[in-house]
Amino acid sequence: MKILIIGSTGGTGRQLVLQALDRGHTVTAFTRKISRIKISDERLKIAKGNVMEIDSLAKAVHNQDAVLCALGHKRWFYPTKILSEGTKNILSVMEKNNVKRFICETSLGIGNSMGRMGIYYTFFVIPFILPFYFWDKRKQESIIKSSKLDWTIIRPGALNNRKARGKYRTGEKIGNWFYTVGVSRADVADFMLNQLEDAKYIHSTPGICW
Repeated sequence: MKILIIGSTGGTGRQLVLQALDRGHTVTAFTRKISRIKISDERLKIAKGNVMEIDSLAKAVHNQDAVLCALGHKRWFYPTKILSEGTKNILSVMEKNNVKRFICETSLGIGNSMGRMGIYYTFFVIPFILPFYFWDKRKQESIIKSSKLDWTIIRPGALNNRKARGKYRTGEKIGNWFYTVGVSRADVADFMLNQLEDAKYIHSTPGICW
């Protein structure tokens, strides 16, 4: 399968690229800085661009079978629309190019999973440290849900860089009201890639944690 990975140089994005290649997919890594891609493979293509620029997105999306999005940023302490507006641009280009499958990473604590990141995140991290980031993520999810694509929103718990366990819990009621749940970026990437061959969670927002 030919897949485009948005956010390919982030923690989850790098895992998506590596694991997609291991599974035999043809991968296009979308990035603003080509030098940040340290992977070399004959099935890996690198597309330089920015999610805020329609033209670069259009070139990357053309002729793909699916788009996986692990878009993020580090502008945590002031308002930004990178996630929401960037995703809006991605979806628009996908619709014009008739690319239907879209799988996007967001976070537990949004929508009907509100509160499921535990007390620490719910009452401290999200409202005091990451309020603008989560505001943008909520809007991002709203934009995805209003699209006509075959979308799946993946909501992980607190992310870490540990090795993949290969075993994790998924579903609409994942998380905990009291303590923080976590999962590795490697396992999130595995779950996202599994959705390419599984229609169970189309138009759904499954959470994932250990």
